[in-house]
Amino acid sequence: MSQASVDRHPASQPDFLPRDALRQLQSSRLRDVVRRAYDHVALYRTRMDELGVRPEQIHGVEDIARLPLTVKNDLRDTYPFGMFASPMRDVVRLHASSGTTGKPIVAAYTQTDLDVWAETIHRSLLSFGFHKGDIVQNAYGYGLFTGGLGIHYGIESLGATVLPISGGNTDRQIMLMRDFGVTAICCTPSYFLHILDRAEETGVDLRALPLRVGCFGAEPWTDAMRRRIETAADIRAFDIYGLTEIIGPGVAAECFEQNGLHVFEDHFYPEIIDPDTLEPLPDGAQGELVITTLSKQAMPMLRYRTRDITSIHVESCPCGRTIRRIHRVSHRSDDMFIIRGVNVFPSQIETALLGVEGALPHYQIVLTRHQDLDHLEVRVEVTPAAFSDRVGAMEELRGKISRAIEHTIGLRTAVRLVEPHTLQRSEGKAKRVVDQRNL
Repeated sequence: MSQASVDRHPASQPDFLPRDALRQLQSSRLRDVVRRAYDHVALYRTRMDELGVRPEQIHGVEDIARLPLTVKNDLRDTYPFGMFASPMRDVVRLHASSGTTGKPIVAAYTQTDLDVWAETIHRSLLSFGFHKGDIVQNAYGYGLFTGGLGIHYGIESLGATVLPISGGNTDRQIMLMRDFGVTAICCTPSYFLHILDRAEETGVDLRALPLRVGCFGAEPWTDAMRRRIETAADIRAFDIYGLTEIIGPGVAAECFEQNGLHVFEDHFYPEIIDPDTLEPLPDGAQGELVITTLSKQAMPMLRYRTRDITSIHVESCPCGRTIRRIHRVSHRSDDMFIIRGVNVFPSQIETALLGVEGALPHYQIVLTRHQDLDHLEVRVEVTPAAFSDRVGAMEELRGKISRAIEHTIGLRTAVRLVEPHTLQRSEGKAKRVVDQRNL
């Protein structure tokens, strides 16, 4: 099947709508979703009343900047069901974030929402060159995480064969990939690198298998990592973008050009704002991505601040799609960082350290990259008494700190113990994170 025939698959037709027709559709859906949010979500009704904005004053996407912004804490403050615009009898599924920094973020879906989600994943996979004859190994985690089930139903919508293996058990992943003749895989890019390393250790050459294409997302990854994946496995590697608060994966996806991610903006309207002034920025300017759901029923989001820093391409894409593209996300406007698919905040590290006797609340997080894998080292000052020459004492303390951090963030980290006053102090905001990954 040629790329042109894949692109013009009936499911992909919204990707090629004339801009005028797309804008009319966006404006109609925006009016409906604003009315729904105002009528059924107390937070939005209060915010709009405070701004003096009524739903009937929103005529189209040209008025979207008049609407209030939404942030992640709004979802935490209204936990669990305060952002729902549908009664529970119409909610057919719930997903949630890990909740490692407090209450989890809850996402709700009506059956129509799930149909839209399957549609956007279907369109994503078509843009990567997936097709009905593929056997797709879905190694995203299943459960409350949106990745596994979100991708799953898109694969089924495509008509391909899905292997719902979830994450982990890498030897089994490789065995089934080989035995089942898997032609496509979906997982985080860092996990696929682990699969590559393990395959090499066990003498399996992925380049000799039928595997030809991969859908990778849920964490930032570089073009250098893409090149390594494509060379080592002899596949095409594509980026997919999404977030729990909006719907999950399938908000945007690359095409064969691999030059930015097309936003499915018939369902998700993108804006770029200045993260400091909150003022809208024009296409081409770098800033924070803000997304409004245009068709979400159970949990509409008005101008949600993703904290992801990107820009919207100003030039058209050679693939012919008319939906706009965003550049691949390089970093966030807040202090969160992601290591091997795990979201980590410096405050979590501090919480873990404060629970270990002998550790001081002076620490530094150093992020490095080696062979396209991210590594985290926590340098910790310890009390003079703890900084002892007694045989085994330092190793015992290092082990306690390492276990405390792993228990808090769910990730094993390297720990280096240093003497008091070793780490640089600051009179202003402490620089807790030293990022040497050159993302």
